Amino acid sequence: MDGLSLDPRALLQEATKQTGLDDFGDEGFREPFERTCAALDGEAGLNAAGRGAQRQRVIELLTTRARAEHWFAKHPEILEESIVAPLVIVGLPRTGTTMLHRVIASDPSFDCALWYETRFPVPPLDWDWASPDPRIEQGKQEVAQTLEFVPELASVHPWDACQPDEELMLMEQSFLTQMAESYVDIPKFGAWRLQQSQRPSYAVLKRMLQLLQWQHRRLGRARERWVLKAPAHMKDMELLFETFPDVSVVQTHRDPVQSIPSICSMVHYVWQLGADAPDARSAGEQWSRIFCDSVNACMAFREAGHDDRFLDIQFLDSLKDPIGAVNRIYAFLGKSLTPFAEDQMRQWTEENAREKRPPHDYTLAKFGLSEEGIERDFGSYRERYVTPR
Repeated sequence: MDGLSLDPRALLQEATKQTGLDDFGDEGFREPFERTCAALDGEAGLNAAGRGAQRQRVIELLTTRARAEHWFAKHPEILEESIVAPLVIVGLPRTGTTMLHRVIASDPSFDCALWYETRFPVPPLDWDWASPDPRIEQGKQEVAQTLEFVPELASVHPWDACQPDEELMLMEQSFLTQMAESYVDIPKFGAWRLQQSQRPSYAVLKRMLQLLQWQHRRLGRARERWVLKAPAHMKDMELLFETFPDVSVVQTHRDPVQSIPSICSMVHYVWQLGADAPDARSAGEQWSRIFCDSVNACMAFREAGHDDRFLDIQFLDSLKDPIGAVNRIYAFLGKSLTPFAEDQMRQWTEENAREKRPPHDYTLAKFGLSEEGIERDFGSYRERYVTPR
């Protein structure tokens, strides 16, 4: 059983053994780390494969923290990198955030984090910068294994290790984000986590973006500004603006009656990677509540005098005319869309058309949801952003 131990001390020792490092950065991570281990051990209902996978993931988060501290100490100029005026895309999951993110990222004036970089943001300690990046193949293998184990995930999300993806995996090193709950059914841990400040997660995000920008600069890939994307930011807009004072935000909208059961379906599929019979209704209850709280928090933040920093984009508008949506976004930013960038965007949309992936089938009832219940719970949000359409 030692190989499947989730004892925090054993995991820290294993991370030190793998890296030769024992500085894991700010000590504030230890309580959420220990609580994550306890939840995985006693609450998650993991099978042997899931237990091994989650153990490995926790060790990787620890080794990432340690290796990042090594790079910061070796190159203190990393933490002098400025993250200037990022564009951040938020919105309920399944509302076109990924599409907009990847379309805009195809403009070479924007920097972005690719999936393998969000998963493995820290380069090997002995990396030869002139050689191929070993993290790319590592990311490709992990994506392939994920889709081999649960092929239905291909219908829910366009998995690609070399495409831009959301930065929540960067923030996961705080052990405070909703990522753990997206892998496994741990509602007690989730209830505790929701009572904690996400400030450490945003501190991690800034440092990881500085580290990636420094890497991109060394590789000749650094750009004018970042385009980021994560639905989770809606819950903590105050911290996002505190971390990046010159941020601009695009918020996408779609009827929660359609988007909420879709994200619950995705989470339930992911839970199947590590548990034999995860409860679909538990996924519905938890993730409907998470995003109901998130949109309400975002609306309250906007009402508090920040509405001019947001641009609203309807899902159907971006789906029918993605370049038209981009033109609205660029006008909002005071930025010009060059002919070359537009060509790159059109090429991306053609190559990544939704109909090239399998259809995503789901029902509300499977997750214990109903149209009436979602319309009630998301009533204020729907009244403002959905029903006027």
